[in-house]
Amino acid sequence: MTATLDLLKTRRSVPPPLLDEPGPDRAQLETILTAAARVPDHGKLAPWRFLVIADAAREQVGETIATTFAADNPDASAERLAQERARLTHAPVVVAVVSRAAPHVKIPEWEQVLSVGAATMNLVIAANAAGFATSWLTEWFAYDRRVLDALGLAPSEKLAGFVHIGRAREVPSDRPRPSLGEIVTWL
Repeated sequence: MTATLDLLKTRRSVPPPLLDEPGPDRAQLETILTAAARVPDHGKLAPWRFLVIADAAREQVGETIATTFAADNPDASAERLAQERARLTHAPVVVAVVSRAAPHVKIPEWEQVLSVGAATMNLVIAANAAGFATSWLTEWFAYDRRVLDALGLAPSEKLAGFVHIGRAREVPSDRPRPSLGEIVTWL
């Protein structure tokens, strides 16, 4: 079996609170993002883009998340606001994957969305192959227009998710996976 197949068969998400320094440096991130962008892309539209959130930007975006949460939950405790503020601070690097999928004369939007998902999964696999652990999450703020606007997303753009990248302090036990008999039909 190849190393790639071994990785694909054993890959496991690691929750962001279990991700520590060091994260990938800029050169490693460029390699990871280059691999992430090598996905099927009918029409060569690149219906995705990446936002790297690292260093102080994690706290800045966290402040936006907490402020937005507080606006909708004026009775939120200081502890809860601190949790919201810290959402992107656990892992050393967070990459937001932005979907630019849109109606097109030749390329169905669904195909573009699938390409965005493939780019996100390639990002996860490339980071894991580079020796890092990851977690692909969305959470409520990935769907909140105020947060998306603060991140610089165009009104037509959506967030496919945040990929948290770091070194695993510990890897949780694997979860049950579906058996092939439950998910495969042979014709």
